[in-house]
Amino acid sequence: MSIKSIIMSAVALLVSTACSGGAKQEKVMNTGSKAIVVYFSHAGDNYAVGNIEVGNTKIVADYITELTGAELFEIVTHKYDGMAYNPLIKLAQEEAKNGELPEYEGDVDFSGYDTVFIGGPVWWGTYPQVMFTFFKKHANDLKGKTVIPFTTHEGSGLANCVEDVKKAFPGANVQKGFSIYGHEVRTEKAKVEKWLKGL
Repeated sequence: MSIKSIIMSAVALLVSTACSGGAKQEKVMNTGSKAIVVYFSHAGDNYAVGNIEVGNTKIVADYITELTGAELFEIVTHKYDGMAYNPLIKLAQEEAKNGELPEYEGDVDFSGYDTVFIGGPVWWGTYPQVMFTFFKKHANDLKGKTVIPFTTHEGSGLANCVEDVKKAFPGANVQKGFSIYGHEVRTEKAKVEKWLKGL
């Protein structure tokens, strides 16, 4: 089965389920659209969940691909590898304060995608700075595309992430976004599914 067929089937199911029993709403993800999930996730020492092998945001990104057929691109940097939580958040604060743009590995071509999910943890009120490196590089690549931010957090919700995505991609159709507690991601897949059904 082709990726396009998978996306069409999954989105059609989500749309039909979301519309049943209530007023029909305009859908963000249309049947036949091609989607990608771009995310940064931090494994290792994390607040509230301890030392984890798979980052909270990666789990949500995997749920999205499983439920919609979207493809994945992970923003990878090794700058934070092996850091304990307290030194990590101190470094993240300094990066945000100084507007640093850490390097990341690999890249993605957005020309074949209609919908772009953008996800990451909330560090000091927004996404980690390495994501802004990615945003700067692709500032003109998401014009006319539907962009859906999501976050994992431990009390910050979406924080400033949606506003920062709107600033980074002024020509995109940026949606209101979704947030979930990091300590919930392993047991609350249903929350992600409910959100996706509403798109």
